[in-house]
Amino acid sequence: MTKFTLSELEARVHERAKASAGESYTRSLIDKGVAHCAKKLGEEAFETAMAAVQEDKPRLIAEAADLLYHLLVVLEARGVKLAEVEAELDKRTAQSGHAEKAARGA
Repeated sequence: MTKFTLSELEARVHERAKASAGESYTRSLIDKGVAHCAKKLGEEAFETAMAAVQEDKPRLIAEAADLLYHLLVVLEARGVKLAEVEAELDKRTAQSGHAEKAARGA
């Protein structure tokens, strides 16, 4: 079984963003603007949370996949690379989650 990675999904999103809106759902989302992409991301986050609360594992898996896709679309629309997010996560692993959150004032 081939292991599919978020980096591969990011590359697909990037490539699909170059296509026409008529042939690419990704392009059609981006053409509607960042606010629309962010709204879709929020909808997917809510659906993922609901699936988790309902303890519906297959639905949770499907919604989490949708959530990750829509996150990568938002990142693409804003010109943010997955590697930049990974670098931020890497910096945060140097301390405990509580300490990191306190340092951000969150």
